[in-house]
Amino acid sequence: MEKFPMTIDGYEKLEAELKRLKNDERPAVIQAISEARAHGDLSENAEYHTAKDRQGWIEGQILELEHKFTRAEVIDVAKLEGNSVKFGATVTLIDEDTDEKKVWQIVGDHEADVKQKKISISSPIARALIGKSKGDSVEVTAPGGSRSFEIEKVLFK
Repeated sequence: MEKFPMTIDGYEKLEAELKRLKNDERPAVIQAISEARAHGDLSENAEYHTAKDRQGWIEGQILELEHKFTRAEVIDVAKLEGNSVKFGATVTLIDEDTDEKKVWQIVGDHEADVKQKKISISSPIARALIGKSKGDSVEVTAPGGSRSFEIEKVLFK
């Protein structure tokens, strides 16, 4: 079974989501099913069918999260160091065409969130950056076209 990298923060968020599903969502949907059953005929009971559908979705999410836990390789980014880009690095890039600065942290696939400046290790930009160092120029081919960046800074925090 292949392991996949995950930051401590990502692991904790995954754990919190699993607890929420098991401790809040699961009991709530069981209660909703029970209440819908009390209304009588289940064949034409939309509340019952909606609650059962929700229960199936919740159970699927729980199984998926538990599977991620079994395959996770949790990495403490604060203990990493070096000058080259690798998993967990926070990289400051300068767009060579516009001189615009961008800062990204390279995280696991499920942790990626562009709004929080976190990109997946399997994204085109992260794949282009891995192994490069400060001062290197990288060409990134992405769905939006090809871009060139210079690596200004590599931090592990």
